[in-house]
Amino acid sequence: MTKYFFSKKKSKFFPYIIAEIGVNHECSLKKAKKLIDLAALSGASSAKFQTYKAEKLASKHSPAYWDMKKEKTSSQYVLFKKYDKFDYYHYKELYKHCKKKKIEFSSTPFDEEAVDFLNPFLKFFKIASADINNLPLLKKVASKKKPVILSTGASNISEIKFAVNYLKKFGCKEIVIMHCILSYPTIDENANLDMISHLKKIFPNNIIGYSDHTLPNKNMINLVTANILGAQVIEKHFTNNKKKKGNDHFHSMDSSDLKEFFKSYKKIKQIRGKNKKEVIKCELQSRRYARRSIVISKDIKKGESIVKSFLTTKRPGTGLTPNLIDKIIGKKAKKNLKSDHVLKWSDIK
Repeated sequence: MTKYFFSKKKSKFFPYIIAEIGVNHECSLKKAKKLIDLAALSGASSAKFQTYKAEKLASKHSPAYWDMKKEKTSSQYVLFKKYDKFDYYHYKELYKHCKKKKIEFSSTPFDEEAVDFLNPFLKFFKIASADINNLPLLKKVASKKKPVILSTGASNISEIKFAVNYLKKFGCKEIVIMHCILSYPTIDENANLDMISHLKKIFPNNIIGYSDHTLPNKNMINLVTANILGAQVIEKHFTNNKKKKGNDHFHSMDSSDLKEFFKSYKKIKQIRGKNKKEVIKCELQSRRYARRSIVISKDIKKGESIVKSFLTTKRPGTGLTPNLIDKIIGKKAKKNLKSDHVLKWSDIK
């Protein structure tokens, strides 16, 4: 399951970050390229877009499902129509620009035609949460036999299992399952990041990721927490202006947010350290001097048998360790031993 996303070139300990530009370019090729530049400079692994035509995606009577205070358009069709102007030429240009900037180009197809013309440009496909039961689209994507990132917003386990098995049935071998809450924006109380742990348990053979719709916060704690819980692929909308009105700008991260995520991630990774309990180098001196040894509690004469009342335990831990005390009782002193002497094997017989 890890051939593409976590090859030797992509450390399994480092999250694969997808900067979801989506349609925040607002159909400007210049803006789209600028956003790619920012994503690449900020450390993202992939710059992702959305490929659709409004008439293939939504009926003219489709109601909004987002926060109307943030995006006032009440019709899905009307909103999608604003941003569906890119065609094959534009995506080819964006692919070439990503290649130049050494960042992976990706885009979510929302219809079968988009799957076909995007295919030459993609190393993997992304399936949006709302299409988890769109069998014609899943079958078309699977037929390309490339890795798939499957978002699972507003779905249950049985639906996810069905989609995963369906993708496998028609040729897909590598599937990343993304925890996602399909709510724009998702308030922190609804993020339910522990669902990542649940997905890891249910799908142990799949990479688990997280597609985030919460508002960016200080230290990007939501994304860092998702990674700690096991999300190895992280996707979040990306913009160069979070204050811009309309569409996905209001819940997107910007370049500063992404840099802050990496800063927090590296600090947390440093703090977490090894995943195996053992004595580490900085503890060796403490282990030696802060632990206790068996210590003589009163003067003992040469040849005298040692009884429990002759012994106590004190620091440092440079002598015989306290767990040996039962083996010392009954031994005889080889020489006169003074009170407060740290006992050694050479002192007894």
